[in-house]
Amino acid sequence: MASMELTEQGSNSGGGGDAPVVDATPTFPPLSSTYSNVDDNHYVKMEDGDANDQIEKSNSHNSQPLSIANSVMTAEGLADPIGFLIICCVVLIGDMNRGVVFPIMWPLVQELGGDAVWLGYVVGAFSFGRIIASPTLGKWSIEFGYSKTLVGSTTTMLIACLMFAQVYRVNSLYYLLFTQIMLGVGSATLGVTRAFVAEITATRQRTVYIALLTAVQYGGFTVTPLFGALLMYALQDNRYEVGFIVIDQYSAAAYFMALLSAATLAVLMTKFQNRNRTKPTKRKASSRTSERDELADRTMFCGITVYDAALLGCMLLNVSTKGSIGSFETLGISFAQSHFNLEPETAGMIVSANGMIGVIALLSMGQLGKYFTDIQMIVGGMTVCAVGIISFSALQSVEDGADNATWKYFLGIFMIYGVGYPIGHTAVIGLFSKIVGRRAQGTLQGWFASAGSLARILFPIMSGYIAQFDDITTVFKVLFGILALSNFFVAVSSPTLTALST
Repeated sequence: MASMELTEQGSNSGGGGDAPVVDATPTFPPLSSTYSNVDDNHYVKMEDGDANDQIEKSNSHNSQPLSIANSVMTAEGLADPIGFLIICCVVLIGDMNRGVVFPIMWPLVQELGGDAVWLGYVVGAFSFGRIIASPTLGKWSIEFGYSKTLVGSTTTMLIACLMFAQVYRVNSLYYLLFTQIMLGVGSATLGVTRAFVAEITATRQRTVYIALLTAVQYGGFTVTPLFGALLMYALQDNRYEVGFIVIDQYSAAAYFMALLSAATLAVLMTKFQNRNRTKPTKRKASSRTSERDELADRTMFCGITVYDAALLGCMLLNVSTKGSIGSFETLGISFAQSHFNLEPETAGMIVSANGMIGVIALLSMGQLGKYFTDIQMIVGGMTVCAVGIISFSALQSVEDGADNATWKYFLGIFMIYGVGYPIGHTAVIGLFSKIVGRRAQGTLQGWFASAGSLARILFPIMSGYIAQFDDITTVFKVLFGILALSNFFVAVSSPTLTALST
């Protein structure tokens, strides 16, 4: 966790009763880290875009401009509640574009003449859009501010939703791939939104607010399949034409998302307060901070610093957790059909129900944090997720005469979606943010998000090929092995990760 020296600057000796000001100066991570791609002039904090009026009113003895860190944010708290709520809306609609279409994607691919391999490419295309846009959006959030960046991305998302609504009419798998990429580009704001939350929260409370943001994101792609399932059920075999707009079971979800995107865009343009960044004054580091900086700057056998290795390790953990859930996003519906004889609508509702449980788990992260460290929650979450995955590997398909009870599907999905992934992955996000510290997080969070998007490209495609040419249960064995290896890395690196994040 980034080290911050908190001191109270009192009023002048002449009195006046000025309220104390919290002076929060980042001293970690070290500027000499080879991972950083910003120079000292960009080692910045963020302040309100209209802070000039406040600066003019500041006392003459306090030469440092007022910023979020030293004028609004206390040792615990949230600097911009309204901005946080708007950011949650942006995250929600971004992942709803993945969740609402979850029940219809496999039937749609089949309708267009595709197979499991095509499904893997289509699901991966969404993340491909994210991976190519996330670093750029993270950089733009630093150069142009959060408001312009989010307005641009949300506009792209709105256009992409309208394009997706025409997929069935165009009747082309390649067009479906293109629209999925565009949706990914429009929703590639996870790094930007996490950076915003990291910069408006006190470090000791950061995991809690990151967990709240992740709960919104998680609900977006796990709870909202319910809406897609209901729309598919209501419009099955029905078709309505309103001018040039055609509403059917494949386009209704896209038009629904277009309306939500338009509403979010309006809120961003009218209510969201833009934020700029300002360089903080530097303070002498404490002995504890100096020891931590020394550890971070230590060069490892492979030629990179411990700090760089820790960030890379967190990104790989992001890959393993996001990749596992991406594989289920790809094969969850087809697996429910082939091994449990469930309809897509029913499977979507089961996923949504467990997604709601996962959201509750995320909202409980603050309480869990009182009893467990981030490292413990990562290991525990990935272990539960791995057990849920491997529980599916011994099942036979309906085609082979198996009669698998539905509760087995529900239990496995509960361990993956309800407990394991939400807790383990959120702890990874919190750990990464704490290691980065108060450094401008936009670019690094963009790369972190890109790592997760890369996993959601590679894992679905890998799963599609394995399921097509071998067996779907082999996918579960591979995922179990990846999560077990990730847990081994966390256990071995636990002392270093703990030292860099506290």
